[in-house]
Amino acid sequence: MTTEAEDRPVILWFRQDLRLADNPALSHAVETGRSIVPVYILDQGAVARPMGSASLWWLDKSLRALAASLEARGSRLILRRGDSESELRRLIDETGAGAVFMNRLFEPDAFSRDADVAHALRAEGVECKGYNGALLARPGSVLNGSGGPYKVFTPFLKALLASTTPAPALSSPTVIDTPVGLASDAIDDWALHPNRPDWSGDVDWMPGETGASRSLSIFLSGGLKSYSKGRDVPAEAATSRLSPHLHFGEIGPWRAIEQARRAGDDGRVPAAEVDKFVAEIGWREFSAHLLHAFPRMTDAAFRPEYDAMPWRDDPQSLEAWKRGRTGYPIVDAGMRELWKTGYMHNRVRMIVASFLIKHLLIDWREGELWFWDMLVDADLASNVQNWQWVAGSGADASPYFRIFNPITQGQKFDADGRYVRRWIPELSRVPDRWLHEPWNAPPEVLRDAGVRLGQDYARPLVEHSSARERALGALKTVSAARPDGD
Repeated sequence: MTTEAEDRPVILWFRQDLRLADNPALSHAVETGRSIVPVYILDQGAVARPMGSASLWWLDKSLRALAASLEARGSRLILRRGDSESELRRLIDETGAGAVFMNRLFEPDAFSRDADVAHALRAEGVECKGYNGALLARPGSVLNGSGGPYKVFTPFLKALLASTTPAPALSSPTVIDTPVGLASDAIDDWALHPNRPDWSGDVDWMPGETGASRSLSIFLSGGLKSYSKGRDVPAEAATSRLSPHLHFGEIGPWRAIEQARRAGDDGRVPAAEVDKFVAEIGWREFSAHLLHAFPRMTDAAFRPEYDAMPWRDDPQSLEAWKRGRTGYPIVDAGMRELWKTGYMHNRVRMIVASFLIKHLLIDWREGELWFWDMLVDADLASNVQNWQWVAGSGADASPYFRIFNPITQGQKFDADGRYVRRWIPELSRVPDRWLHEPWNAPPEVLRDAGVRLGQDYARPLVEHSSARERALGALKTVSAARPDGD
């Protein structure tokens, strides 16, 4: 005999877990034997950092894919927009639901919001259960010998892999019983797809669970085999391209690791390459654990002395950087790739970030906010941690005095110029010898290539060596602000 509470539906609150397979909240909801109400609530006011335009583009496509998967199982995705708690209460009133199941979010604002919602609903007799469907381990579960969070990556990764065992993979349910007649927004009415202008014409992605599986399969059969070297060459398709799929929860990180390890065990991929990929997933994890433990790092330097950096207020140079008009081809190619596709190769991300912070001496937070709006894989923890890493202000960061030379970086990682020529067609006829420093090319070379500096392509905003000296001079301000004075 079942009680009335056991017959009441379960609301399945989707957020950054837009998949049916290996979804802990969904699997536990199915195990109850009760009907399930899948809902996604667009609540841009719940957090200090609402999703950027590129993320909203991805969300639009991912929700459509999730809705189709649910419909194939006899269910339906309910879409609501507004305050999360208010919309959940409205749905509880409409369905008589007795429980809300969710996969937890660990970003500071969302984590606090979830706790407040759960506390309020439990006080009214609504069961609330949260699961970890996004990370390898729950933040706070991997601690150092002093019982605090790790601030250095290598020991964190070692402890994480030694102490954490992946839960068994969960299969996708074949049937999901959902009440009929529930009101839902139409996703077209949300207008998440850009239209003024529609910049997404060159975006080559397949958002959704199927797209995540496809990206992983392509990577395992190709890029992973030479990942440690190939991932630094922006013209090569050697990276996993899993970052947006992981952020939106279209695949879980443990499943990506398990499939990579299986490829290594089968001899299809060298073990060292698998380890490198696992370490990159681990860096994503490290970022999430850091942000959860130190929420102030979204707005302030993790190492406080770096907030004394004498940043320059230079709107014109910042705008030139955003639009790919710095005069340094590898930097401009990366920024134009970002503008056109919502993505940028990892190596180039480091180069363009270093250029903004150190060559232009512009606050890293300006770049981080631009990436947040422009990247389809914008993830708060990863974005903040990676920008602070380049700025030298983060945990286990690259030293500030490590200043990328954009000329030699281009020559080393884009030696044949395929990447630069793809994104800067006006330089397509410049010989390899001069491609990454066209201002040094003889006049006849530029004439034959059809390039007029300052007209067809920008002159450099700054000269590398003098910008480097200026950046190192600014570092003295930080050194003086250190508590220990060194």
